[in-house]
This record gives sequence, C-alpha cells and structure tokens, in this order.
Amino acid sequence: MKKIILLLLYIASSYAIQAQSYKEGHLFGFATNVGSGEFSTALSWSHYHGIGAKKRFKIGYGVRLTNYFGSNQDYITAPARYTSGKESFSALFSENILSNFDTVNVKSAQINALNAGIYLAYTPPILKDKLEIGVNIDAIGFSFAGSQQGFFTGQGVYNQANVRAKATTFNLLLISDSDLGSLNSEWYLRYWIRPKWAVKLGYGFLFTELTTSDKVQPIPNTTEFNDRFRRKSAMLMLGVQFTPFKQ
Repeated sequence: MKKIILLLLYIASSYAIQAQSYKEGHLFGFATNVGSGEFSTALSWSHYHGIGAKKRFKIGYGVRLTNYFGSNQDYITAPARYTSGKESFSALFSENILSNFDTVNVKSAQINALNAGIYLAYTPPILKDKLEIGVNIDAIGFSFAGSQQGFFTGQGVYNQANVRAKATTFNLLLISDSDLGSLNSEWYLRYWIRPKWAVKLGYGFLFTELTTSDKVQPIPNTTEFNDRFRRKSAMLMLGVQFTPFKQ
C-alpha cells in the first residue's frame, strides 16, 4: 500500500512539473519591422518545448498576425514556374528568367496575414542564460486586405495598364518562389531584461503577395497569363515579448 501511495505521489508530482513547464512555455509578443518606404507590425503567440537535459534548444509553434504597409512599392512576378522555370527545391538552384519578370507598382500597399508557424530558439551558456538566438517562419494561413490600385509595367506587347489587386488569400510555405501568399520570418537575438520580459533585435524577411483582378501579364513564348505578384522585404526588426506564467 505504501509503495502504491508513493507511486501515485510521484506521478502527481511529475504531472505538476510538466504542467508548470507547459505554462511557462507560452510567449506573447509584439514586433515592428522597418524598411525603405515600408514597415510592418506583428502580434504573436508562441509555445516552446525544451529539448535535452538542460533544455537549451527549444522547438515550438505559434500564431502570428502581420500587418504590412508600403508606399510606392514594386511587386514582381511571383510563381516559380515563371521566375525560374522550376518549382520546389529545383527553383533554389535555377537561374532567374529575367524576360519573365514584370512589375506591379502599388502606391499604397496594405496586407494583413494570419499564419501558424514554426519557432526555434537556442540559449547559449553565457550571460546567465539571459540571451537567446532564435528563428521563426510562417507556414500556413490566410491573408486579407481591401482592393488596391496598382500600375502594371511589362516587357511584352501589353506593357502598361492600371490594375486592381487584392492580397492572395491562401498562404503556404513551400520553397523560395514556390511559396504562396504572404509569409513572415525572423532571425533575432532575444535578451531577458526581467524574468517575464524580453526584448529582441534582428532581421525580418517578409513575403507579401497580391493577385490582380485580371491576368494582366502575358508570359513570353507561351499562351499563359499571370496574375500573382510578390514583394520580398528585408527589414530591421525590433520587438518585445512577455511570458506571463514564468516563475
């Protein structure tokens, strides 16, 4: 009977420790990215699970709402089958087909993207474990925004036109130009200034994508037309994060 009681106490204690560890893994954050004529903000929730005895490496998941704003920004031909003639991993190692690149200029761009993503972090054994190195990337979700005015400039016969465009609705992480929609990612250093508060500084890389109301771009040497255009924005990122359940 005594052994049974001890076993039950051990199980209860282990469960309580795991439950507290799970609660402490919740992280809420706000970040802003700033570039030339453009910026974005992001609200996020993420949850990390430590790996190994010291749990220095952490893997997690999260949800992020990104709001992008741009002034006089160019969106170029998006689909990988047009930009490089390849898709998936092959597109990474293929040269761009510059003759297939056309542009939609948007005077006032605004896109909102809600995505689930993959989150990784590592705590090096320095600075009393207050410093972390992290990376995250959106994986799947959707985008929404109002109709926006743009101006299409092409290299073919139909080389200029006013167009209307909206955010590409479905977002999916694939490989490079094979990606669909709008996806956010960060590389950063995070420093815990208080037990529950951290600041982070790094580099944000944001894909935003628009779909024109008409297929305005004729693809050279084919009978195909394109309606998807993408902007790749590399920006300085600054953020703050809060873990309310950390003891």
